[in-house]
Amino acid sequence: MGRVDTVTTLAALADRTRALVAGSRAGAGGESVGRVVVGITGAPGAGKTTVVERLLAVLRETQAPGIPDGSWAAHVPMDGFHLADVQLDRLGLRDRKGAPETFDAQGYAALLGRLRAGGPDTVYAPGFERTLEQPIAAAISVEPSARLVLTEGNYLLLQQGPWTRVRELLTEVWFVDVPDALRVERLVARHVEFGKSVDEARAWVARSDEANARVVAATRALADVVVELAD
Repeated sequence: MGRVDTVTTLAALADRTRALVAGSRAGAGGESVGRVVVGITGAPGAGKTTVVERLLAVLRETQAPGIPDGSWAAHVPMDGFHLADVQLDRLGLRDRKGAPETFDAQGYAALLGRLRAGGPDTVYAPGFERTLEQPIAAAISVEPSARLVLTEGNYLLLQQGPWTRVRELLTEVWFVDVPDALRVERLVARHVEFGKSVDEARAWVARSDEANARVVAATRALADVVVELAD
């Protein structure tokens, strides 16, 4: 296993992303061949979504040839593939919500395959509504003009079951790393924001989120890049 690069600035991430997209133009006439799909992973509370949103803001300032409106870069989170509560209840997994087995990993991999291939059609993906804590079908659209898709989630590097196929479909995977104390603080605040009491939030984080965090942490060495942003 090779050395994992560490990136500490948003500018360096943006440069790396642009290079990946430029390198994907491998057709005989220089045309784009499929899409670049970059995965951003890390433990719950690491700030994956924030990294993606900040990176997209920078990348969309770049005018891609023939695509002046920034639609060349898209964001498709893994969270849309949470199993709905009705399925978690059926499977007896409601108290494990957020664990690997509470996602439709095969559905997620199928979507990544469509996104990676590109093509003339808009691809619709599910989103996740945190106020409801439920997936929402076809909430996200990826236009044919998109050359880059950023996708983020906890289990992109997991080497078990259908998750192994996910890694095969990603051009690169970056692992967002932050101190555990900061992660836990963020998680508690998030759960409180969406309706739990402070005591309920701390109990859920200790029992469920941190169990999932240990699973994710074990995959860190498999990443192409470790992201440790200074700000």
